[in-house]
Amino acid sequence: MSIQSVYIHIPFCQQICHYCDFTKFFYDEDSATKYIEALSNEINVQVQGSNNKVKTIFIGGGTPTALNHHQLRSLLELINKKFDVSSCEEFSIEANPGDFDQEKAKLLKDYGINRVSLGVQVFDDKMLKELGRVHRIQDVYKTIDLLKQQGLSNISIDLIYSLPNQTVAHFEQTVLEALSFQLPHYSSYSLQIEPKTMFYNRFKKGQLHRPAQEEEVRMFEMLKSKMWENGYVQYEISNFAKPGYESKHNLTYWNNEYYYGFGAGASGYLPGKRTLNIRPLPAYIKQAMEDGNPVLKVEKIGLKERIEEELFLGLRKLSGVNKSQFKSKFGFAHDRLYKDQIGHLVQKGWLIDDKETIRLTEQGVLFGNDVFEYFLLEDQDLKQVN
Repeated sequence: MSIQSVYIHIPFCQQICHYCDFTKFFYDEDSATKYIEALSNEINVQVQGSNNKVKTIFIGGGTPTALNHHQLRSLLELINKKFDVSSCEEFSIEANPGDFDQEKAKLLKDYGINRVSLGVQVFDDKMLKELGRVHRIQDVYKTIDLLKQQGLSNISIDLIYSLPNQTVAHFEQTVLEALSFQLPHYSSYSLQIEPKTMFYNRFKKGQLHRPAQEEEVRMFEMLKSKMWENGYVQYEISNFAKPGYESKHNLTYWNNEYYYGFGAGASGYLPGKRTLNIRPLPAYIKQAMEDGNPVLKVEKIGLKERIEEELFLGLRKLSGVNKSQFKSKFGFAHDRLYKDQIGHLVQKGWLIDDKETIRLTEQGVLFGNDVFEYFLLEDQDLKQVN
């Protein structure tokens, strides 16, 4: 199977959000210039030749648009040289509202980017400040207008719910304001309190008050309801789109397909292995410049892991796991391994098992992690299919 997609990580931010545990560093021009040079070396070493065909490219972060015009142009020129952007189905970049001027927006368009994912999080200036976000609500309006002026209308908005002291009514106001833009795609995630973040430190001290779990469930139910009322299809647990505007890049992950991962802290999935790159900026730059192979860890992926991931990732999609595709991929039917587990989960009301697919019920979506545990395998389980 060929490599379907490319993920490129740009770890710089103008300000570090209080909840974020991604690989990120404060932007400074000198470090960013060295980073782009190191990233260029990694990509050139790992990908031979030029104009390589891939289905999707995603530049994530951090905040890729924190780069200055010259750095961003250098990055986009590199990508256009190594990959056949003209045949790429989806070329996305993550961005923060307020990071754009007309020149930067035009740069994205000129180098083939056709999808922009905006980290909006919440439509409340006071709460944005409490999250450590730089932008304010008016920046969202200005940025969307600027992007549309350049013909970049395939825009997605990211939202976070279950924020400190947030109510269902407050989140509903955010959802309705987001929907007023009538964009083709929306993503929304509940706040996760991650170690080594400012929010984690406050939470441990009892200074961060999250909504009760019941309130979080009500927020999620309200989100689904409003999206459905406005013509958006929930195609993955946290993602909603107008038909035809599902994120092709993220579907690479959920379809358990191969992808390159470049940059500090980036992970990749290649035949037989998952890779994780070095996270600290100086160490990444040093290794990438030295040999173009800044890998921290390689995890071997055998048949057992591939099957587990096929279920874990595939069940995140609301369409579920396609039975015939599973059989085509692995050479045997899924129920050779999972007949009892699926029967039990159907009885619990968490899974639907029909002729073509197995997929989560509405209740199963709420208990996704519990469902996924049923699909963990022991080595001896594979003896049934050998």
